[in-house]
Parts: sequence; structure tokens; C-alpha cells
Amino acid sequence: MRIIAGKYRSRLIRSPRAEDVRPTKDRIRESLFNIITEYISGAEVLDIFAGSGAFGIEAISRGAASAVFIDNEKACIAIIEENLKSLGIEADKASVLRMDAFKAIDKLCNEGKKFDIILLDPPYYKDIAKKCLIKLGERDILKPRCIIVVEHHKKDILPAETGNLTSYRTAPYGDIWLTFYRDVPRGATLPTSCHEHDD
Repeated sequence: MRIIAGKYRSRLIRSPRAEDVRPTKDRIRESLFNIITEYISGAEVLDIFAGSGAFGIEAISRGAASAVFIDNEKACIAIIEENLKSLGIEADKASVLRMDAFKAIDKLCNEGKKFDIILLDPPYYKDIAKKCLIKLGERDILKPRCIIVVEHHKKDILPAETGNLTSYRTAPYGDIWLTFYRDVPRGATLPTSCHEHDD
């Protein structure tokens, strides 16, 4: 797997071999970052179900201030730490938590952490993406312009709204979809330019 753009462009990173780890295809990752490119510079990023750490590392490569990587699998944590080390990413730019995603969200909230971009790549078909969105909507870890991006199978139906989170864009790539959310206070509306759907 390679880093697509930025400081570490074309550098290779390792991916876990676990059966339930599903590396995101380069073209989908590239499309995701092209869509959110204006929000990356200086962003605090949260990479949940991080796997190889490719999402968070790509964000750092493109100018994000830092990334927190969450995964519950020992093998994934080892690979993330190896990838960070091999690229020479400074310790103050990346932290890695081996925890259940929901407990990690609680921990970060209790520590007062807030994020500009949250990337979710949970297992398919288990309703985990929806549950994570609900959890994120309940906990105070979102900065005012926070964007949440969920990679999911098209058969995993996500809510248009949950709490203050509202989906504003869907980008399908065959069976794999990216759905984008923003935190919109009750009574407020998204700017017209945010109501998008990629066919």
C-alpha cells in the first residue's frame, strides 16, 4: 500500500494480514482526500478502526497537524506503529490506542480531545458504523466544522441524521460507499453547497 500525496507521497506502508482487515483501495482513498482536501491543513484527525493507519497517515502526509489511531487488534496496532516509525512521523503528531472504538471515544471525550476530521472504516454488515455515528453524536469530541467520513458497503444503510449529525454527501464506488457527515445544531441548516450526491 502506498501513500498517495503530500510529504510521504509514494512511500510504502504495510497492511495487516488479518482476515477481517480490509485495506481501502487507493482510488477510494484518493477520492476521499480530494473531497475533504480544503479541511486537512492543520487538522486534528481521528482514525477509528484504523487497520494499517493509512487514512490517518495520508492525512498527516497532506498537512494534518496530528492523528489519533484507534484499533482493537494487536496485529493492527503493531503495523500502525511500524508504519509511523518507518516514515519517521514524530511522536507529537501521532498517538495509537489499542481499545474498543466506543470506549476510546469515551476516553478521548473525558480527556477533552476534539477533532476536525473523523475517519470511520468499520467492519461491514454489523451495524457498527451506525452505532459509532450515534456515539460520536452523543460525545463532545467534534470541533465546530468537524467532518465525519464513513466507508461502508452499500447494503449497510446509514441514517441521514442522528443527533446533530447530518449526512451531506454520498460518493459510491461500486459496492463501497463513502458517506460524509457534519455536526449541524438543531434548527440550523447546511449550506446549499453541502447538499451533494455523487452518482
